[in-house]
Amino acid sequence: MHEQEILKRLRKAYPDVKGTALRHSNPLELLIATILSAQTTDKRVNMVTEKLFKKYTTARDYANADIEELMEMIKSVNFYRNKARYIKECCRIIDEEYGGQVPDSMEELIKLPGVSRKTANVVLSNAFGKAEGVVVDTHVIRLSHRLGLSNEKDRNKIEKDLMKKYDRKDWFDISNLLIAHGRRVCRARNPDCERCVLKDICPYYKNERNS
Repeated sequence: MHEQEILKRLRKAYPDVKGTALRHSNPLELLIATILSAQTTDKRVNMVTEKLFKKYTTARDYANADIEELMEMIKSVNFYRNKARYIKECCRIIDEEYGGQVPDSMEELIKLPGVSRKTANVVLSNAFGKAEGVVVDTHVIRLSHRLGLSNEKDRNKIEKDLMKKYDRKDWFDISNLLIAHGRRVCRARNPDCERCVLKDICPYYKNERNS
């Protein structure tokens, strides 16, 4: 299996990738941005949060926000109505139960409305430097299948496969590098296989070439 070679080559190809592309200056901003990012591009989220983070700065601000006003500010992201409700309730709990501070454990984070394991992993790794798992988004799912890193369809099972294949110290890097490669080269449609640094060890490329 080529999992270590994949990591080595991607690190060399993307020396600029050091973390999430979601702009934030503290754990609360990252949590809000990650909730907004579900089925929405990071670029779109960053456009929305530029104004959002100026208006609301604390968990209490979001908890007390007028829901219609909050919806209006985030309406350009997918499922904005549900996300506004998640954010408001999530921040109410953070304000009331955690003194306004985002909790820093997987167990506590996934109890919050709108927070999945993926969201929690983004916050834990990027805001707190904690490797509790691997961020598995649509890019990581696609590349895990194409590169033969996992045959599972379920997001959580893919995460477990990646956690077995890579050392804990590499969990942060492998997810961010796969995401970068998925955006820039190994796209869902029309992947640029000829420009790919992994093509000689990629099962997907071999199958496509032989089909």
